Amino acid sequence: MINKNSPVPIYHQLEEYIKQQIENGILEEEAIIPSEREYAETLQISRMTVRQAISNLVSEGYLMRQKGKGTFVNKKKVEKELLGMTSFTEDMLSRGMNPSSTLLSFQIIPADNKLALDLRIEENGSVYKIKRIRLADGAPMALETAFIPVEIVPGLTEDNSNLSLYQYIEDNLSLSISEATQEIEASIADSRNAEALAINEGDPILLIERISYLQNGTPFELVKSTFRADRYRFIHTMKR
Repeated sequence: MINKNSPVPIYHQLEEYIKQQIENGILEEEAIIPSEREYAETLQISRMTVRQAISNLVSEGYLMRQKGKGTFVNKKKVEKELLGMTSFTEDMLSRGMNPSSTLLSFQIIPADNKLALDLRIEENGSVYKIKRIRLADGAPMALETAFIPVEIVPGLTEDNSNLSLYQYIEDNLSLSISEATQEIEASIADSRNAEALAINEGDPILLIERISYLQNGTPFELVKSTFRADRYRFIHTMKR
């Protein structure tokens, strides 16, 4: 468990021990872990060492602190491979999770200059602006705002906009989706994001902006998403 004669720092040994318990299911998701005092007494190590190990695991997203309640095992992160192009709905279904959305607003707005350039449409052209919270198994994962040219994707309503957009485009409009470009940036949650995603202000988030294209190269969607960094992880395989 803990080898005090090892050159590996004790706090790091404790981190690995707790990680192993989480991965083996001994410490289950959302279960409270032993207190710093309990770890210190059981393992015969200092509480400062325990505190350092737990703080590191909180920073890495394995654990979460709840003020006045204790420290709990965090839910596992959803891992998304940065290869291939899938919608949020398709991604969650492929993981055996139940995707859903809470529609916050549905508008048709005139495109400003930047939006028109990104979507390659005329300035002031009509664009759907759809804002929603994306959920997996009922838990908020992302706050998403999508901008979609009305001319390219006609017929969207409040009802069908809350379903899979990709499925609507391919099945109802018989259009072929080709590719997307996206940018990912780390940030911290402001009060608006924190409330929507059920996290604390100042918690880490991932900001993602994606432009998606049809087979003929026409952009049909600009999406700005804010993902919970404690629930989502992106993986990219690089080959030499």
